[in-house]
This record gives sequence, C-alpha cells and structure tokens, in this order.
Amino acid sequence: MEKDFGGWISLLFHKLRKRVNAEVQTLGLTGIQGHALHYILVKSEEGPVYQRDVEGVFGVSRSTVTGMLQQMERDGLIRRDSVEDDGRLKCLIPTQKAIEMDERVRECLRRVDERLTQGLTPSQLDAFKEVAAQMAANLDE
Repeated sequence: MEKDFGGWISLLFHKLRKRVNAEVQTLGLTGIQGHALHYILVKSEEGPVYQRDVEGVFGVSRSTVTGMLQQMERDGLIRRDSVEDDGRLKCLIPTQKAIEMDERVRECLRRVDERLTQGLTPSQLDAFKEVAAQMAANLDE
C-alpha cells in the first residue's frame, strides 16, 4: 500500500530524530536539546530569548519545553532569569559551557543534514523547501 504524504513525513521525521539523537548523544544531549541550545545561542545575540520562543520555533508543547529547559539548566547549559517587568517570564541565558559546546553541536547537526540531503540537487532542495513551507501553511489554516 502506498503511503500518503503524512505517512512519508512521519517516517522521515522519525528517521531524522533517531539520527540526530544518535549524533548528539555523544555530547550528553538529545536531538531537540541540541537544536534548542544552538537556537538559544544564536537568538540571544539578537536579544532576549524566552521559553515561548522555543515552543514556537520547534512546535512542541509548553510542558515538553519546560522539562527540556529544566534538564538543560541542571546540566549547566542555560540559566533561566526572571524578567523585571514580569516574574512569570524567564529569559534563557546560555552559559559558558553552552558556548563551548556549540561548535560540537553544530558539527553534529551539519553531519546529519549532509547525510539527509546527499544525492539531492540544489533545485530539488529548493523545491522541497517550497513544498514543505506550503504544507506547513496549509496546516496552519
């Protein structure tokens, strides 16, 4: 039986998650922690980063992100500082340990991305990005 588009996307997602997890586990992280750590480092250079930013970018629930950030805090990768105007809001601050680890995280993610896209032409990759963006937008409607 031929898979529908959702089935193909689900298969690809699970394979990708498994590969990313295998790569970054050598650093003591999960795949989502590796991606989140890199995101927090990059975005914190532009301004404050909050939990809701991580939730939105990665499309994961508040409780999932809370648990992930708590673990990253215990591991000494981030600090969560209260915001003066709103004590409920926490700004995510990368630690020196996170900054030192970022190059290795980026290398792991680069290897996975390289493997994922091997054998594909630039035009195929551009077409994929366009189609994936349209599918995501369709689901937002």
